[in-house]
Amino acid sequence: MSDPENYPDELWGVEDPRITYVPELEQYAIVYTAYASGGPGVALALTKDFISFERFGVIMQPEDKDAALLPRRINGQWALLHRPVSSTSAHMWISYSTDLRNWGNHKKILEARLGGWWDANKIGLSPPPIETSQGWLVIYHGVKHNGAGVLYRLGLALFALDEPELCLKRSDEWVFGPEEPYEMHGDVDKVVFPCGYTLAPDGDTLRIYYGAADTSIAMATGSVQAMLESLNKQK
Repeated sequence: MSDPENYPDELWGVEDPRITYVPELEQYAIVYTAYASGGPGVALALTKDFISFERFGVIMQPEDKDAALLPRRINGQWALLHRPVSSTSAHMWISYSTDLRNWGNHKKILEARLGGWWDANKIGLSPPPIETSQGWLVIYHGVKHNGAGVLYRLGLALFALDEPELCLKRSDEWVFGPEEPYEMHGDVDKVVFPCGYTLAPDGDTLRIYYGAADTSIAMATGSVQAMLESLNKQK
């Protein structure tokens, strides 16, 4: 998919696509990271068949990544979750647009915690948000730094359906982390990093596809209802 000749922001390649089907457009929105000398930026493409693509180019300037589009407009505007990076921390933000090209009304929606938390200093969206009757279920990754390197694990948050910048609940503990040998050892040790999922016809069984130790691709299954119940137990 990388096209550096026509899109120089992709000179060093593309990664981490998050795919959302948008019924209004009758197309899939692919939000991905485009890499060049300026660092990672958020780019967008639309497709109906995954053969031809309408590229929008970079829509969030470097350094920014871990982004996905919500599948429907919120109060008449498209909504994009993404993760800008500063020198000391990285939090999750939401931005809005009327045309998918020009984005504004930027709001921080979830902060990385401080200290010894599993999601201290750096967090980011994992798969695209899942719309449920209780809100947008977000599976996000947290990065813990210690003397042995980094440790990527997953936690949960729930955001209001028609006000997705409002976080309703957030898990204190991580729910999924590296345990198997192929997750513990690889190009980058101790990493589970999903960018996509499929939802079974029962509307509950979730299949999460993730990178393991930056070396292989794996799949895990879970229950949307169980995740919501876990969040509902939070104080």
